[in-house]
Amino acid sequence: MELVKKQIHMNRWKGNVTTQATLDDDFIVPDTMDDMAQVLLDSGEIQIESVKNQGERVLVKGKLDFSVLYRRAEGGLQTLGGAIPFEESVNVPGLEERDDVALSWDLEDLSTGMVNSRKLGVKAIVTLEVRVESLYQAEAAAEVDQSSGALQQKQTITMADIAARRKDTYRIKEQLSLPGNKLNIGQMLWKEMRLGGVTVRPGDGRMRLEGDLEVFIIYAGEGDESPVQWWEETIPFSGEVELAEATEEMIPMVNVRLAHKDVEARPDYDGEMRDLDVDAVLDLDMKLYEEQQTELLKDIYSMEKELVPVTREACFEQILTKNGCKCRTAEKFSLEESERILQICHSDGTVKVDEIAVGEDQLMIDGAVEVTLLYLTSDDSAPIQSAVRAVPFHCTAETPGIASDSVYQVAPSLEQLTAAMMGGDTVEIRAAVSLEILVMQPVCETVITDVEEQPLDLKRLQEMPGIVGYIVQPQDSLWKIAKKFHTTVESIMAMNDLADDEIHPGTRLILVKEVSRG
Repeated sequence: MELVKKQIHMNRWKGNVTTQATLDDDFIVPDTMDDMAQVLLDSGEIQIESVKNQGERVLVKGKLDFSVLYRRAEGGLQTLGGAIPFEESVNVPGLEERDDVALSWDLEDLSTGMVNSRKLGVKAIVTLEVRVESLYQAEAAAEVDQSSGALQQKQTITMADIAARRKDTYRIKEQLSLPGNKLNIGQMLWKEMRLGGVTVRPGDGRMRLEGDLEVFIIYAGEGDESPVQWWEETIPFSGEVELAEATEEMIPMVNVRLAHKDVEARPDYDGEMRDLDVDAVLDLDMKLYEEQQTELLKDIYSMEKELVPVTREACFEQILTKNGCKCRTAEKFSLEESERILQICHSDGTVKVDEIAVGEDQLMIDGAVEVTLLYLTSDDSAPIQSAVRAVPFHCTAETPGIASDSVYQVAPSLEQLTAAMMGGDTVEIRAAVSLEILVMQPVCETVITDVEEQPLDLKRLQEMPGIVGYIVQPQDSLWKIAKKFHTTVESIMAMNDLADDEIHPGTRLILVKEVSRG
């Protein structure tokens, strides 16, 4: 018997493995730089250089680029930077060459401090998460050749398919000018960039991006007696990245990172150092899902021969929900300075997700926004100080149907952050956190791959009554009844004046045995 077969593309979540790498190194202040008196600010970025599958493990190579802003022993500020390379082997049991491996990383903790005035100690914890999906093709019967005379039942399987997977970059270049109340730039001391309110949505053949790039600089003004200056600006951006496979209906899960960021001072038209060239590169790790509906053969029988389906189990994922969760949080802190605090100069934050728990039709997410504050005090010898505080948040996302075996991806981002003095040494921090959530449900279905043909059991047929009165039982369908009593769905409907194939427990039916369709 000829079966029409179909190749079905399936991806199945195999799991994730999380590990932490601890980095610890000391750095000597170069002879060309002054002694350290106090570390004010630090920042770090993880740069992943390679990710390689090696048997049942993944080898990750990268480095931590760090910078610190410190107060010099004789006054004034300087910046010291460096890098700590690392190589980490992550054991992933059951990893196969064909599997799709995605790596995400987070700088969990960065601690910098003076060992002495000429030596800086740097410690960091890097969290690496390897996510593995199995991608494979399976062959299943879609229908039977009509000339065989067999009766067939179809089923429609809905599965999530990775329609597109691409890594790309998006560049932001902008020219800014200092406002008139700011001094000319003598020396750039510190520069920060942060993304805010970023959204990435698919269109036909492209991905649309929009968001804000927040730029903050600290610089020394021209002249030896000029005070330290700071300035921040928000640059809105929007644009597109080509992705031929993308359509508006697809469901995106996109991770956006700042891969490169630089701010350089340059002369304006009058030759004064008042213009800034901003150059930022966004790394886009884009994954687009779509729901595929595939019609396959579910069951088969014949009036002329015994047909025994050969089956196998096909496992895949279905999209349960794509949701977003937004929450606002606020906290008041005391900065406890011996000197009077004059103003908040700058605040920067990072979202840290600590725990995700599955509840009844909901996903509960707890974490904190780690906020770095830069503020001005009345101490003339050390006017700029900094502090780090954690503002906790809780977010509950509605996810109907979520279960303990559901697979979820959560992408957090910081939409808004403000810090304001409340009087005395008290500061209030307010933050708005956004979390993009995709939940998948693993599903296994039995599919037919072949059919074995055998002669009819004539003895069983002869013992079966020609006409039967039958009371419909729970879980019955017309197909099951017709197959059991050697008749057809059409015959049952005609004999019992049924308008459609829906039946209910307790319904009485008259069934007439058929030996052949002729």
